[in-house]
Amino acid sequence: MSFADLGLSPKVLSAVQAAGYETATPIQAQAIPYAMMGRDVLGIAQTGTGKTASFVLPMLTKLEQGRARARMPRSLILEPTRELAAQVADEIEVLGKQHKLTVALLIGGVSYDEQDKKLDRGADIVIATPGRLLDHFQRGKLLLNGIQVLVVDEADRMLDMGFIPDIEKICKRLPFTRQTLFFSATMPAEIQRLVNNFLHQPARVEVAQRSSAATTIKQRLAKAPVEAKGKREVLRELMRAENVKNAIIFCNRKKDVGIVLRSLQRHGFNAGGLHGDMDQRTRTATLEGFRDGSITFLAASDVAARGLDIPAVSHVFNYDVPIHPEDYVHRIGRTGRAGREGFAATLVTPKEIKAIKAIEKMMDQEIPWLDGEGLSENEVEEAGSDDKGGRRRGRGGRSRGGAKKSAGGGSDRAPEKAVEAKSEAPVSESAKPADDKPAQKSVDDQPNDKAAKSAEKDDKPKKGRGSSDKSSSDRRSSDKSSSRPEKSAKSDKGGRNDKSNKNDKKKGDNEKVRGMGDHVPAFMMRSVRPS
Repeated sequence: MSFADLGLSPKVLSAVQAAGYETATPIQAQAIPYAMMGRDVLGIAQTGTGKTASFVLPMLTKLEQGRARARMPRSLILEPTRELAAQVADEIEVLGKQHKLTVALLIGGVSYDEQDKKLDRGADIVIATPGRLLDHFQRGKLLLNGIQVLVVDEADRMLDMGFIPDIEKICKRLPFTRQTLFFSATMPAEIQRLVNNFLHQPARVEVAQRSSAATTIKQRLAKAPVEAKGKREVLRELMRAENVKNAIIFCNRKKDVGIVLRSLQRHGFNAGGLHGDMDQRTRTATLEGFRDGSITFLAASDVAARGLDIPAVSHVFNYDVPIHPEDYVHRIGRTGRAGREGFAATLVTPKEIKAIKAIEKMMDQEIPWLDGEGLSENEVEEAGSDDKGGRRRGRGGRSRGGAKKSAGGGSDRAPEKAVEAKSEAPVSESAKPADDKPAQKSVDDQPNDKAAKSAEKDDKPKKGRGSSDKSSSDRRSSDKSSSRPEKSAKSDKGGRNDKSNKNDKKKGDNEKVRGMGDHVPAFMMRSVRPS
């Protein structure tokens, strides 16, 4: 479909033609007409389908009327990462050549002063990450009651990065009459809840099967050892064997990005690194170097997996199998863009085979192995048994360690048996002289009464709870106490012994003395009456 059939303004059409766009992509052809009607739009499409132009073009048409006011932008675009926000700003600069619109880019890692100056002069379009936008709002440098169009891009990535609470705060401060354009590659339950709360009867546009990769990408799996050194060696062999023009190497952790980067540089590869902990100037310079070819290989975290438009990436290598299956589609989507052929290889250790099965199930297709044979069943079973054994030992170690600590030492198995014997033994068995200590402990362990505590203090030299020796009085009374352990345990809710209970019954209510047990001095028992 031609852009002229979508109802765009002449200025926008001329800018589109100058940019070299001829026909609209499916997401653009379906989303732009609804956006031009002023309706809320829910767009579901994979990366590389032209989602940016599907909200930028109708926004430019709508902003041709009106003017910007200080600290009151007219439209807001939320992006999950700084790179995506900067990329959208570049796209608006190209498509908005015929418009005299001001754009403010609010991202982290950059000084507040320049951003404040743009907001003070008045910005028609604000492109921001959620955190930096809320910072400006809380500092009083930005007002959100003039927003006419809100765009939430890569919403599922926002969910992964924990930005959903920030988006909710922002949406609650926007005018109710705004138009909302909401785009996501997948629709988890949390994203659907956000759509239900903040979109009004949206037009749903879904142009591609969810979680599907482009057919122009050749996907392969490669066996790799669990050891990090051997895994890096397999990666280098793949990079040398394939006809690699340039490539992105994805790692799950930022720490691994640095390790892989240093390994590649030591072995003569022209490589750069990109992850979230780098400052914005370094990140921007690295991306520009990769785009212009001065950097051939880019070791990156998932910060480079979404939305980055680098058309000429020939290869993608997954050093780690992604944790979430959806991230696999976004990673390999960096290659094979705009109809070009691409190659994506994933290094798989025996411990990662389950993650690969989840990816294949999500995509409803099997990914072939490079050598034609995958991991053997013995390798997978050994890795699985190692994991189960490690988890079992971990749980057992914690429980035995706790029992050992409470028992005061000894072997690992003896405390477990002692605990089991205490928990499983019936009450009648505790009446034996050998088990007198647990029965006595059930009386002493009542913490709610002062009489029990004072009696325990006074009797401490004679019978300590942690001691295994018994005094002579305990030996003489062992048969009596062991013959009726249930009665001693249930003697009183407050934990007092039978003798103190008898003394309390003999005395009147007004003459009771609590807290002294059997050792109340005689002079304290005398009643004081006026002569």
